[in-house]
Amino acid sequence: MKQYLKYFGALAVMLMIPMVVAAQDFSFGNSMSKFFGEMGFTAFFVGEGWKNAIMIAIACFLLYLAIKKEYEPLLLLPIAFGMLLSNIPGGGLFHTSMWNDEFLNPDSPFYHSYRHILAEGGLLDVLYIGVKAGIYPCLIFLGVGAMTDFGPLIANPKSLLLGAAAQLGIFATFLVTLWMGFTPEQAGSIGIIGGADGPTAIFLTSKLAPELLGPIAVAAYSYMALVPVIQPPIMRALTTERERKIRMSQLRTVTKKEKILFPIIVAIIVSLILPSAATLIGCLMLGNLMKESGVVERLSKAAQNELNNIVVIFLGTTVGATATAEAFLNLQTIEILCVGIVAFGVGSAGGVLLAKFMNLFLKEKINPLIGSAGVSAVPMAARVSQAEGAKADPRNFLLMHAMGPNVAGVIGSAVAAGILLSFLG
Repeated sequence: MKQYLKYFGALAVMLMIPMVVAAQDFSFGNSMSKFFGEMGFTAFFVGEGWKNAIMIAIACFLLYLAIKKEYEPLLLLPIAFGMLLSNIPGGGLFHTSMWNDEFLNPDSPFYHSYRHILAEGGLLDVLYIGVKAGIYPCLIFLGVGAMTDFGPLIANPKSLLLGAAAQLGIFATFLVTLWMGFTPEQAGSIGIIGGADGPTAIFLTSKLAPELLGPIAVAAYSYMALVPVIQPPIMRALTTERERKIRMSQLRTVTKKEKILFPIIVAIIVSLILPSAATLIGCLMLGNLMKESGVVERLSKAAQNELNNIVVIFLGTTVGATATAEAFLNLQTIEILCVGIVAFGVGSAGGVLLAKFMNLFLKEKINPLIGSAGVSAVPMAARVSQAEGAKADPRNFLLMHAMGPNVAGVIGSAVAAGILLSFLG
């Protein structure tokens, strides 16, 4: 009986379709033509739709690197998938036109507010407001601070200089890109790649040159993932075997009081000297204070885990969405990728060279290998310093010494971003 009821029900539906079609003066041929015309596959063969196909292929390649090769998968995977979604023809998840200068300029006749974006934009348009407002990178810094141990830096304050020297790549690249014809705002955004700090690069670029956000984010995170490939040749080229064998004395024990006072003092001093860096530094130090104080363990764990994971999803997906065909497939993107790796290399070399220079005056020598850890790729850069030192002397342990410049690089990149923002913003 149940089978007969199913058949009669299906038959009734089939008989109702022609009635509905007739009532609405439905034209099957026109509707099918419209259906096929709106298909994404069709768009690939119309106008510049082939560019979307190329971007989807690039997104799939980045997904391969994130999944198979595990190159910064936590951010590269959502970035690549956001790129894929925004390049689906007709998907409507992200609209580049909603984020151009005329659209958001109150003095423009084409001005529309964020309220219009909330009403008319796609899913990724709405989520992108967090990038444009600088919310996501700052929340990432909150989580980074809660996961960072500044003990090695406190125990060896000289490592702060190595972290600062590694920011040489940022300002050197800024001058090079100015010479290449980029605007000062674009040059500052490209230069920040040299700091090897993805959230800082996204924060600064969203403020100064949002049209370059996609290429710069992809370059920053790709080169961060390639630290074990890029840095060792530079480190070996700039040091002798004798220098690589230098052993450093064990770091002193840092008290809890020092660890609690450090984020408070840094937040006050840096923010007073450079107010434009207060947002990033403040969030970084707040996260670290929650960790070191020991009285808000629940908040510290939330910042390290749940909050950080949620924000990473939103940040990666929306930043990837900005890598549309028109924004990514051009000569400018190739130039950014090429200059970015130079910026990263110069930053790595800057820390090594400063360590060699400091050894001219220090009684207790510094192993120059830890200077390359001054870039902000925590803790990967410190591990590379340890690995290179172990090759020269298997009994040499540099990891904790390298963590000093490494965490100093996090502060240095935020300060560098604040300097650029104060001059160019």
